[in-house]
Amino acid sequence: MSYFVITRLSPLGLYFMNAFEIRGGKQLNGEITPQGAKNEALQVLCAALLTDERVTLTNVPDIVDVNTLIELLDEMGVAVERPSSNTIILQANNIDPDYFTTHAFKKKSGKLRGTVMLAGPLLARFRKAYIPQPGGDKIGRRRLDTHIRGFEKMGVDFVYDIDNQMFSLDAANGLKGVKLLMGEPSITGTANLVMAASLADGVTTIYNAACEPYIQQLCRMLISMGANIKGISTNLLTIEGVKRLRGCEHRLLADMIEVGSFIGLAAMTASELTIKNVDAEHLGIIPETFQQLGIELSVNGDDIYVPAQEHYRIQKFIDGSILTVYDHPWPGLTPDLLSIVLVLATQAKGTVLVHQKMFESRLFFVDKLIEMGAQIVLCDPHRAVVIGLDKQMPLRGINMVSPDIRAGVALLIAALSATGKSTIQNIHQIDRGYERIDERLNALGADIRRINP
Repeated sequence: MSYFVITRLSPLGLYFMNAFEIRGGKQLNGEITPQGAKNEALQVLCAALLTDERVTLTNVPDIVDVNTLIELLDEMGVAVERPSSNTIILQANNIDPDYFTTHAFKKKSGKLRGTVMLAGPLLARFRKAYIPQPGGDKIGRRRLDTHIRGFEKMGVDFVYDIDNQMFSLDAANGLKGVKLLMGEPSITGTANLVMAASLADGVTTIYNAACEPYIQQLCRMLISMGANIKGISTNLLTIEGVKRLRGCEHRLLADMIEVGSFIGLAAMTASELTIKNVDAEHLGIIPETFQQLGIELSVNGDDIYVPAQEHYRIQKFIDGSILTVYDHPWPGLTPDLLSIVLVLATQAKGTVLVHQKMFESRLFFVDKLIEMGAQIVLCDPHRAVVIGLDKQMPLRGINMVSPDIRAGVALLIAALSATGKSTIQNIHQIDRGYERIDERLNALGADIRRINP
């Protein structure tokens, strides 16, 4: 039976207000610690299904998407304990196989992209799984081909139910090790196939695998459970299947997207901030990217210090041409930070081309920034040119709606730098990925209130 030690109400029960009212133009100051990594949390929570022993996860972010997945695990029969804040203990020793055919599973799992990663562990242990059409952000097409085709090569048969928009996967003869060449370095696809391969019969190689820090963390967690995985941090993973995995303890990394968001916030509001415990060795080119935008920052041990800075100048390429910032598989820049980069550039000195390669709907929030006074040319669904205002013309507060998690926080940062009052509706999108963001920023001097508009 599940039990919970309540340290505070989770976002699912606490945040009935669906708008932020922000009074901008305030300089912030102080220290802030990023939450645990959202994207890693969704992977390692699913990985707990690979064993019937207890799995203890620490530094788990208390956010809507993570709590939705935990509720789903609880409803499918996983014993869930919350002994303290941001610590979750899971034990999947009493799974109800009939739950996956219920309307409740279809409804809840369809809300969250991360539930696709339940398939690998379920196929590995129970030889059956169900994948709903992806939910989550409306940022463009998010195909399941990488997952489904990979499973198919491992011996899985699948059927798509058009009426219920659900894939039924069957590994009646068990999973077998194979050589996989992924058509794209999908993070969730890599996670799913690695988890499935860890209990498959034989050796699986995954070439063109994603190698983001969250995938590295998942692999290290699986190794601590008894898995045999080689090639961590590279795009060629070799997994020799084992018969059984055991329980483990695992600590999640700091959320690199929050780290980048706080760097952008400091620059936009000319604030002096220290971002604590950032797991700096896992940030890749994130600090360098912000330095290219003219942001002064220093990495001190595991902290990042951003001084108050009235102006920042965008660098150019060596030949003098306009800087282009674009997303790319690791160790390139994560696409989740391009919304922050775009907002940050609106108040820089200089011009930058922001190229969002992966998702064709992620830049559409720029119309709100233009309404706030930003100078942006949206070239097409993937590219925007930003002409920085050098803080000579501050953004002005307006009413707007959060379209997705990352754009929502980008708009929040814009509102905190703007003159006057802004209102952001549909903040459920922000709560999906950021833990108590209003409380934490208010502690630094921000003025954010939850309201019913």
